[in-house]
Amino acid sequence: MTETRPAFTGPALCALQAHEVVAMLKRGDITPRDCIDAALTRIASVEPAINAIPTLCEDRARGAADALESTSGNSDVAGWLAGLPLGIKDLSDVAGVRTTYGTKGYADQIPRTSDTLVTRIEARGGIVIGKTNTPEFGAGANTFNDVLGITRNPWDTTLNAGGSSGGAAASLVTGETWLSHGSDHGGSLRTPAGFCGIVGLRPSPGRVAADSDSAFMIESNDGPMARSVRDCALFLDTMAGFNPASPISYPADQAGSFEDAVIRATPNIKIAFSADLNGMAQTDADVLSHLRSVMHRMEAAGASVDETCPELPHLERTYHTLRGIGFAIMARRMPEDISRHLKATIHQNIARGRALDIDNIADAHLDRTIIYNNMLRLFDDFDVLACPTVGCMPHPQSQEWVGEVGGQTLAGYMDWLRFAFLATTAGLPAMSVPVGPGPGGLPIGLQLIGKPRGEAALLAAGRAVEMVMGGPLPPIDPVVTHS
Repeated sequence: MTETRPAFTGPALCALQAHEVVAMLKRGDITPRDCIDAALTRIASVEPAINAIPTLCEDRARGAADALESTSGNSDVAGWLAGLPLGIKDLSDVAGVRTTYGTKGYADQIPRTSDTLVTRIEARGGIVIGKTNTPEFGAGANTFNDVLGITRNPWDTTLNAGGSSGGAAASLVTGETWLSHGSDHGGSLRTPAGFCGIVGLRPSPGRVAADSDSAFMIESNDGPMARSVRDCALFLDTMAGFNPASPISYPADQAGSFEDAVIRATPNIKIAFSADLNGMAQTDADVLSHLRSVMHRMEAAGASVDETCPELPHLERTYHTLRGIGFAIMARRMPEDISRHLKATIHQNIARGRALDIDNIADAHLDRTIIYNNMLRLFDDFDVLACPTVGCMPHPQSQEWVGEVGGQTLAGYMDWLRFAFLATTAGLPAMSVPVGPGPGGLPIGLQLIGKPRGEAALLAAGRAVEMVMGGPLPPIDPVVTHS
């Protein structure tokens, strides 16, 4: 890979940012069908190389466009998308569209109804163009499954695109979509955003309501992905709001839109930076060197940066306990004709979850509360905590997980994702912002963790980083290196 950013040869409309296209749609300069045509042209061109959106729903999208054009809509509502096509991760149901969850047991499933989040997005003018690829049940940070195959990193198709929202990230950076939906537990929005060079936001629990069989759990959250921070904010405006189907959801902010907060952003922010979360997480030397240079650039632009991190007692153990509870719940009533197809790593996670005792669970909830309170004290003095999104650059796609980071051999398949654990455990919003090109000319992400329900300020901080680093940048053509 060279330091030169790959060219983009797709339709000019696909190279624009989402908020620019939405403005054109609102003015009537273009129609939703124009956007669908452009997206499908681009998808046909790049899908053979990356396999990001393996399931398309062209007829459904065109029908939605016709229905939208026959109504005036509500263009004054924050997050109104006016007929913009977008992707939905293949873990969320879309009525009438094949939805597999990446597992053989659901390979032919066609839901009759959509997830409540999909319904909200469509009610606010979004048009689903297709389903983006995911690992089986979203487990893992390498997007492949036995139903829909491998999603490849567009910057070098022999490399891992990240996961579990890898299809979404790859589709965005190649201009197949302007916005895409993702979800995150152990970095599933943030890791692919970092590896593909786009923006991914994991919101606070309850900010974005979606269907769940374990609706009172707060660790897994749906969120927006885009090529720019402003577009990510726009899509969060679309997604956010109270829905009684989710017992932890709450109303959208009344003080203004997330997009407005981004427009007002300045680089004058207070950043706490941690290279290793008190030694819990590892970073390769080239990654750390690059991120320190980003911090220097932020200081030069007017930000204050201090290298500090609060005490995070038993963070890794706590995260794995919470993750284990989730897997135990998932498997508790899973039919045998579904569970027998699961990959080995999922069976291992289920076994660990079932082996937990009540003391493990009690300790996790006590320790996560201490961690949360310690983070609150940090935010008395800082706007965000910055750290690596991932401690390494993308590895070959053929490696399911990374076995060594920072010179340390890693024993578990989640060990290389330790930087993702804090936001999930503490229930804090977090995002990955592109700060590349990084080592080898590849994308690299900076993770920003914000205050509870502080998405507006977090997005503004993300925009500050984006401005200083010269973003946002246009999409690319895939660099095809696999045979």
